[in-house]
Amino acid sequence: MTLEKWFQKGLTSEQYMKTLAKHKDGFHHIYNNFTIPNDEQFLENLKEKQVRAVILAEPWCGHCMLDIPILLRIAEKTTMPVRFLLRDENLKLMDQYLTNGKSRTIPIMIFIDENGQEIAKWGPIADHVKQFVDQHKKDLPEKDATDYEEKFKALIKITGKEFRENEDIWKGVYESIKEELQTI
Repeated sequence: MTLEKWFQKGLTSEQYMKTLAKHKDGFHHIYNNFTIPNDEQFLENLKEKQVRAVILAEPWCGHCMLDIPILLRIAEKTTMPVRFLLRDENLKLMDQYLTNGKSRTIPIMIFIDENGQEIAKWGPIADHVKQFVDQHKKDLPEKDATDYEEKFKALIKITGKEFRENEDIWKGVYESIKEELQTI
């Protein structure tokens, strides 16, 4: 299936937001509180290119909670149409965008032109966010350890709180997405 057909199949932003449960409050908090920096030239250039986005995501994903509201703010400023595909229901597309050739990590943002051709891809994680998560992950025991589940839940609690509240993380995600979009 072409990216154009995937785009046509996708959920609108409103439809995707209706699927949110676990991360609904965090998603809306970021969406309502993130402000795009004064990047008028970048935003105008992006608007002129008539870019569209296909996003592989899941409502339970903490990185989706962080990244998608920021992209939606960019999309609003540039009138970029955005469609969402739930990863677990669209593995045929997801498997074309594996992280390191093996992992179905999300979100994956595929940017297409007016002809439905891929012109850029972002995801699943901004470098500075990966560094933050990796720093906290380094203390996790092996997955078969008796205290792994407890320690993993504590990690999720820490990272989730930072994702929801740390505006520097939000700005870093914005800059990472912007950097990729400036390549088109």
